[in-house]
Amino acid sequence: MTTAVPPIPRTPAARLRWALADGWTVTRRDLTHWRHRPGDVAVALLFPVLMVLMFGYLLGGGIAVPGGGDYREFLMPGMFAMTMLFGIETTFAAVATDAARGVTDRFRSLPMAPSAVVTGRATADMTHSALGLAVMIGCGLAVGWRSHGDAGDTLLAIALLLLLRLAFLWIGIYLGLLARGPESLAAVQILVWPVGFLSNAFVPTATMPAWLGTLAEWNPLSSTVTAVRALFGNPGTGDSWIAQHALPMAVAWPALLIAIFFPLSVRCYRRLDR
Repeated sequence: MTTAVPPIPRTPAARLRWALADGWTVTRRDLTHWRHRPGDVAVALLFPVLMVLMFGYLLGGGIAVPGGGDYREFLMPGMFAMTMLFGIETTFAAVATDAARGVTDRFRSLPMAPSAVVTGRATADMTHSALGLAVMIGCGLAVGWRSHGDAGDTLLAIALLLLLRLAFLWIGIYLGLLARGPESLAAVQILVWPVGFLSNAFVPTATMPAWLGTLAEWNPLSSTVTAVRALFGNPGTGDSWIAQHALPMAVAWPALLIAIFFPLSVRCYRRLDR
């Protein structure tokens, strides 16, 4: 006795409901995996906290903020953005593991919306990132960081950080589909860590050699960090052209990355069986 395969919806509204339902099913599957691996989730959430303690208390005493100000207030917006960047590794590992174990191929053989696998992964990872950002904000408050902006500015800063994570998420999905194996995670870490440190997240670009400082300022991560510092009212916003236009650049950079890596991810997903 065989089970009848439900027909593929034909109308746009029905296809949208189909895609949303299947995407939510994949999201629940990914969230359930995290519930059964609390140790992995705890390590991912607490590692940025360890970096805050290391830079804030061990190294921060030797770093001066141009124009004055507390280094931990300078550091925390950078650490918020770094937490969004570290999410590339989480996304890559999950996508590459599913591809290597054949899970992605099994999903593709089912009568489900083609977009469900990537959108479900994206929704689950954005949920995880929002939780990680909440943990980091709590850590910042504990070490003396404060947002001096109003509620609107604070919410806008959080939205910019999550927008940056969304852009990095599609990079992680694309690289995970491209690699099709979690053993390549070390190569992704080699990519992620220089991007994070070649920025204004930890030290002011004014303390770097001129050419290196220019590269750091034009790092997409730096634009979000500068914009978030300004919205939070924290020190270290800078006076270069790109620093003075950090807010629009904090939107433009993620939009550009999404415009590049979202279609690449979709194309790579569709070509997995070739």
